[in-house]
Amino acid sequence: MKVAIVGASGAVGQEFLRVLEERNFPIDELVLFGSPRSAGTKYAFRGKEYEVKLLQHNDDFKGVDIAFTSAGAGTSKEYADTITKYGAVMIDNSSAFRMDEDVPLVVPEVNAEDALKRPRGIIANPNCTTIQMVVALKAIEKLSHIKRVRVATYQAASGAGAAAMAELHEQYRQILAGEPVTVEKFAYQLAYNVIPQIDVFTDNGYTKEEMKMFNETRKIMHSDVKTSATCVRVPALRSHSESIWVETERPISVEEARKAFAEGEGLVLMDDPDNKVYPMPLFLAGKDPVYVGRIRKDLTDDNGLTFWIVGDQIKKGAALNAVQIAEYLMKAGDLK
Repeated sequence: MKVAIVGASGAVGQEFLRVLEERNFPIDELVLFGSPRSAGTKYAFRGKEYEVKLLQHNDDFKGVDIAFTSAGAGTSKEYADTITKYGAVMIDNSSAFRMDEDVPLVVPEVNAEDALKRPRGIIANPNCTTIQMVVALKAIEKLSHIKRVRVATYQAASGAGAAAMAELHEQYRQILAGEPVTVEKFAYQLAYNVIPQIDVFTDNGYTKEEMKMFNETRKIMHSDVKTSATCVRVPALRSHSESIWVETERPISVEEARKAFAEGEGLVLMDDPDNKVYPMPLFLAGKDPVYVGRIRKDLTDDNGLTFWIVGDQIKKGAALNAVQIAEYLMKAGDLK
């Protein structure tokens, strides 16, 4: 198995290396690619040192079985043909191909089999907020069809990359030191603040991030579900949280929902409010599952249910989801 990572120096690229090692993914040969800025950087993997190669339009992907790409939508669009030219399966973490009809959009716990039909050799990894939400929605969908979702997200700094995490650290240091605060990665200071905008606004008043949750959820779940989202950046360092309200075709009891979440693939039930037990990003960074708590009936809708989820968006929301897709393809005999 020859594996390539494109965007190896980024936060997700580094997470790919950790996840592949953690899960003992079978790799005979590993190739790392990056921009001119990161080319030449060396990283250790399984006791061996690898140097990042410059991503170019050449034959470097000849013999590659699977390529994990996380270098931005522009790079993915530009290099897709180069990456897939010799038969490599491209699992892309950008937004470049997510809504293309001939590119499957896959969360293995929800629609793994979609990965088997990929006419362009590309499989898209969904947006991080969508990934963790649909893992939870799948458990409820099994009980009754979900008609509507309303969700407010609380997204950590790491969703904007490693440099954004560093900026949040630096902002707190600067504030405590009485220094001017550096603001580069976000529209405003994030330390001691929340910012109710992630990505740019569209004509309907929703941001692109919020519209991703609407469109991607329908494609992944093969559903007519409608999702209304408000996405907010919060000064947590890593792991996204979401407060979710669902309206189902029939009423679902809290007990039914708890059982479904407890048995759901990729989920961990963390719901004991009497003892202040519920998911929090501070304690769940670096974990694989999506954690669910604060499960209760919606007071405004007899067919409504509300709950709270937390997931590490660099891990399950990006690298882990992509690696799980590759593992599914191997298990299905669709890779060497």
